[in-house]
Amino acid sequence: MKSLFKNAGIVVLAGAFALSGCSGNGNGSKNQAENPDQEANFNATGLPIVNEAVSLRMVAPKAALAPEFAEMEIFKRLEKDTNVKINWENIPDTDYTEKKNLLLASGDLPDAFYAAGFTDYELINYGEDGTLIPLEDLIEQYAPNLKALLERRPDIKSSITAPDGHIYGLPSWEENNLGTNPFFHVINKSWLDKLGLKVPETLDEYTEALLAFKTQDPNGNGKQDEIPLSFMHMQWCMDIAGLFGAFGLPDNLEHRVVRDGKVIFTATQPEYKEALNYFHEKWYKQGLIDPESFTQDAAQYLAKGKTTDETLGSYVWWEVEEVVGTERAKDYVLLSPLKGADGEQTIGRANGGGPGRGSFVITKANSNPEITMRWIDQQYEPYMAAQIHWGPLDVVYKKDENGKLVNLPLPEGASAGEFRQKVAPGSGAPGIITFDDFGKVVDMEPRAQQRAADLEKYYNPYMEKENYPSIFFEPEELDTINRIEPELIKYVNTQRGKFIVDGGADEEWDSYIKTLEKMGLNELMEIYQTGLDRYNATLNNK
Repeated sequence: MKSLFKNAGIVVLAGAFALSGCSGNGNGSKNQAENPDQEANFNATGLPIVNEAVSLRMVAPKAALAPEFAEMEIFKRLEKDTNVKINWENIPDTDYTEKKNLLLASGDLPDAFYAAGFTDYELINYGEDGTLIPLEDLIEQYAPNLKALLERRPDIKSSITAPDGHIYGLPSWEENNLGTNPFFHVINKSWLDKLGLKVPETLDEYTEALLAFKTQDPNGNGKQDEIPLSFMHMQWCMDIAGLFGAFGLPDNLEHRVVRDGKVIFTATQPEYKEALNYFHEKWYKQGLIDPESFTQDAAQYLAKGKTTDETLGSYVWWEVEEVVGTERAKDYVLLSPLKGADGEQTIGRANGGGPGRGSFVITKANSNPEITMRWIDQQYEPYMAAQIHWGPLDVVYKKDENGKLVNLPLPEGASAGEFRQKVAPGSGAPGIITFDDFGKVVDMEPRAQQRAADLEKYYNPYMEKENYPSIFFEPEELDTINRIEPELIKYVNTQRGKFIVDGGADEEWDSYIKTLEKMGLNELMEIYQTGLDRYNATLNNK
């Protein structure tokens, strides 16, 4: 099993990216305000943004099913309206972080990163060294939609403002509270019915069901091809972190929870070790966990619900249909948090919340920052923000008699999640849809309405009361977090997979804990506790 847990090698970018039009070249060329010809071409208000077409080079991640952004209808319309052509350089989302870092390190900078996913550490450090330009003055002068939003919602402005007072990244947010628990736990009820089993309520009943799925041929094809449980190790909305709650302490992707104002690192707690031992002995050793759960990508995972013969018994994903398809969805039901030995039920509350603050950044290579800000500001107009996040008018939406965007029927056989990948850059794209916009500007999409109803029915009654909020740390704190946390979390996640697959948690636990302490765990948790205390004190003083 060693090969399962090796780090993937870095893919080296080959060749130089082509530049075109008036896009930045990384050589500190003058901006348009210093160039009379460019200034005459630029319209500070109204559309088009420029009279003669201008090109900008942008790098963006792309989901597996998405076309190149240049082929997306929504971006074609923006180009027609603004006269700004975007030379898109799309990177598969699975490779994006590595390749983004290579671009930043090499100095081969685009004009902007779109759906950028910049961390706080990257915003602060690349802002301080001048790689990213501050945006607050550009917002004030050239972004009326975003400026109005920030004036209306000072909490959003506060959230995206760095400790040095600058705004280096623009926000992305769908203010709908659907991310409080991403780990929706699904089971094949048609198989349960065929085998005479009830929907599991306890951890042991669930294990009994998985064992029956493996051994009793519930799909009736005479083959032992059933997959009792599949997931994606330590991936958003696809992991078994929620199942740790059956042992008294839910996990999450950061291994960081809050109880009674105290920050707890889950992956050193006795409940965590107990869960690992159970998953190894009761599940992995008996062949109940899909071995590819530790290595598969989303395309492989989603395909397992769509095999010719129904083979998937249980999985984790926050939309049933996206995994198994619309026809098979009727065979599956959601599970509330499983009761552990003490009869208690609990599910974790995801950390963070509030807007992502690194969705769009402008680099020092950009010779047209005013044009760029005007272009991106179009996407903070509420109707356009909705279309950027879910898809364009006449493709995904129509306007009702009140001018509200309402969903058109999905293409036959398509799931909402897969269709969204094909027509929109997605939830990480710039733009904010607030609570006030839902029901007025745009209807919450049907699957989101279903997700909200499912959260209320299956998970909210059992959800942890606290989470770790989205805190913009001081630069020196971010330096320490960035120095310690990436390697520490990588080690924890590797060991988590190893303990589930190979066992040995009891024997290796002391060594594992000592390694984490040497890596700086205590220092890391002290920073997180200090940050939380400071955040709570600020709230109490308001």
